[in-house]
Amino acid sequence: MAILLGIDTGGTYTDAVLIRDESEVIASAKSLTTREDLAIGVGGAVRAVLAQSGVAPADISMAALSTTLATNALVEGQGGRVALIYIGFSAQDLERHGLDTALKGDPVLLLAGGHTHAGSEAAVLDKEALIAFLETESTGVSGFAVAGVFATRNPAHELEVARLIQEHTGAPVTCSHQLSAKLNGPKRALTAVLNARLIGMIDRLIGRAADTLTALGVEAPMMVVRGDGALMSTDQARARPIETILSGPAASIVGARWMTGAENALVSDIGGTTTDVALIERGLPKIDPDGAEVGGYRTMVEAVAMRTTGLGGDSEVHLQREGLRGGVALGPRRVLPISLIATQAPETVHAALDTQLHAQVIGEYDGRFVRGVTGQQAHGLSAREEALLSRIGQDVRPLGEVLRSRVDQSALSRLIDRGLVQMAGVTPSDASHALGRVSTWDNEAAHKALTIFAKRRVGSGDMVAKDADTLAQMIVDQLTEQTALTLLESVFSEERALFGGSPSDLARHVLLQRGLQGHTGLVALDARVNVDVIGLGASAPSYYPAVGERLRCNMILPEHAGVANAIGAVVGRIVQRRSGTVTAPSEGRFRVHLADGPVDFTESEAALTALEYALRAETVAAAEEAGAGDIHVHVTKDLRTAEVEARQVFVEATLTVEASGRPRVAHA
Repeated sequence: MAILLGIDTGGTYTDAVLIRDESEVIASAKSLTTREDLAIGVGGAVRAVLAQSGVAPADISMAALSTTLATNALVEGQGGRVALIYIGFSAQDLERHGLDTALKGDPVLLLAGGHTHAGSEAAVLDKEALIAFLETESTGVSGFAVAGVFATRNPAHELEVARLIQEHTGAPVTCSHQLSAKLNGPKRALTAVLNARLIGMIDRLIGRAADTLTALGVEAPMMVVRGDGALMSTDQARARPIETILSGPAASIVGARWMTGAENALVSDIGGTTTDVALIERGLPKIDPDGAEVGGYRTMVEAVAMRTTGLGGDSEVHLQREGLRGGVALGPRRVLPISLIATQAPETVHAALDTQLHAQVIGEYDGRFVRGVTGQQAHGLSAREEALLSRIGQDVRPLGEVLRSRVDQSALSRLIDRGLVQMAGVTPSDASHALGRVSTWDNEAAHKALTIFAKRRVGSGDMVAKDADTLAQMIVDQLTEQTALTLLESVFSEERALFGGSPSDLARHVLLQRGLQGHTGLVALDARVNVDVIGLGASAPSYYPAVGERLRCNMILPEHAGVANAIGAVVGRIVQRRSGTVTAPSEGRFRVHLADGPVDFTESEAALTALEYALRAETVAAAEEAGAGDIHVHVTKDLRTAEVEARQVFVEATLTVEASGRPRVAHA
């Protein structure tokens, strides 16, 4: 008998589940995610699930971790300070794929060097300029990203730059060729920048999670879920944390399939920060061929084709003042629910809310609170940001007490993006507490905050809602509407070739909306989502029945929908993939582009054989390192030829080798 432990660290909750022999859930539990020290939440969930099941820690055969931490960080614009070394590119290339936006003002060096399409050196690497840059700009940098022109054809300059960075700074370095074998330098650079930004965050999570399991007596090996739903070792996740983006959502897809046996379905997973929508086709998660897109960034990370939207139970509620009626909108930023922060600082929160309730005029910052996050490094801040962070401190404070001018608002936004400050405000979770649907946290505080928000004025001069209950229902209805639109955009995105146009526009088209309402008149319109929808997440039973009615579809809510991510973490397989290229730089010469540089052959078959041998060795070794047993290898070839004078001439070939197997368990 094998007992498997699955753990998922979400934006709000950390889940733990125990599965016997990959066939039966024997216990599940939740604990609040503690961002200041993730080990507290992990330990709480694991202790709870062990106590519930009566399983001894030493009897656990394997542990696996999925996390939304990287996904949420990119959606919310958080992460460490990075530096990009951009080899052989021009300043204009920084604008491609949003690279300049992703840098967020962090240092970048345009360095002479790089290679040609064939792998030859295009320019000499300027080592002196690199060393000068490191001497002046490396302070406070948590990770370096290195991307060179055609580095996937010859990584020599990236490797040399990485060596010099390590030698002079000791900081972690991400080389773009190690994340993808594809061309498109700016996109590889973007992926490397995001990877470097996440390294410290994911390293802390894995380290603290492993330490916690050891302290609890769990001696089994721990795995980490990748963005495509496969498993990898903790060492691999620490080196390539970017591969954990969409880890939590990918695990939920694997879990949904395991729980329902669905062959074809749309999966919608609502968490505290995001709603993630993906498709199961023929029993498998659909993979995005263009690379994962999260937080507006298109990366080169192979991951589940996922539409991630900043919409969850902890999404910030915004007042819509436009028009006479006004209304509310949700997201994309996550804030701490008032009902939650009131359980952590009850005297401060209730005292401030009571004062604001009895004021004659509702202040701009009423009903919101802030607090500093412990354990985060505050490098690279402006004087205003440092002053504001000092005023906030580590205790919960009403927002109006720390903001002294409107200029402070941008400083606060920057501190939140850096993960140095947490904001608390009204959320859908508070609306559910006020309506009595849940009572996990402080219902009274939620009701007070909603009463304050309801008094805000819209364009007509009237209050946005007559009372807290009316506002709470407005917020829940808005969550239903935005979730329905997210699902409609996802299905239209899948069938874009059939309909054309923007999925967003199609989802909002008046004919579709009338069809969903079953319009009858001179023209009868009927529309529905024509595929089962599997609703996941702890709050899915509260919100998703209404979404199913809105879309007139079959909504499936599995028994263990609230811990689907943790389930998916331990029922997946280890999969490692490596790709390589053979080119023909001149007639009779076939160049294999290997990890340590190009090698030439006189025969195409010999070149392809050499590449396959190298990729097989590398892929199987990576699968074994990740802990796979009974490894199976699959090779695919993409051979491109051209017809010249009535004969086929070799142009280029790409080989992809996949090695997969179930994790070896400690004992069974």
